[in-house]
Amino acid sequence: MLLYIIRHGETDWNNIGRLQGSADIPLNENGRQLARITGEALREVPFDLVITSPLQRARETGELVTAPSGKYFGRTIPVLEDDRLREIDWGSWEGLGCRAENFAIPDENFNLFYTDALKYEGSPDGDSVAEVCERTGEFLRELIHKPDYQDKTILISTHGCAMRAMLNPLYADPLDFWQGHVPYNCTVNVVKAENGKARLVSADKIYYDASLCVDNYKVVKPQE
Repeated sequence: MLLYIIRHGETDWNNIGRLQGSADIPLNENGRQLARITGEALREVPFDLVITSPLQRARETGELVTAPSGKYFGRTIPVLEDDRLREIDWGSWEGLGCRAENFAIPDENFNLFYTDALKYEGSPDGDSVAEVCERTGEFLRELIHKPDYQDKTILISTHGCAMRAMLNPLYADPLDFWQGHVPYNCTVNVVKAENGKARLVSADKIYYDASLCVDNYKVVKPQE
């Protein structure tokens, strides 16, 4: 089993620095273009299936990325949704500014999300990072044990925090949750699974010009 795990393309909320989480924000045109470029680069990958977060930015990314493969191999690639792939839920903090110039999160410890994410509890009415690790880990363990999928190549379309959470057990240093940075939009990781065991074989690859990458791994220092 080969799993191509991708973070969705850019949205307007990514661009202006708002907590997005479970808010169902669509891709913007740049996000669609990043997904199209990624799809063209992966057109010869024989995708059998897309499994996506139910949020539209992830589903559209999955469909755009696999469209060239479907055309190349002359087949329709089915799309399944799994709620465990959704992003961290920020609850009542959804939509709040999270950059220095627009910071509006009512938590003096928010920087823990970037500096020690596994200990971050999140918003009072949302998810903790540990809870995201639990549900995405359950998804991955269940998937790699499915007998019918053992010879399949699958695109998993998800989100930045959810991606890092799912892959956390496969990293050489799981305590480094972000592995240096929040995954760029349309970042691709490849996991190979055999006999119920998964290993990361390609990490954080992008297929568009690196000058277009936006790195959101930063300690927030709100302006006075």
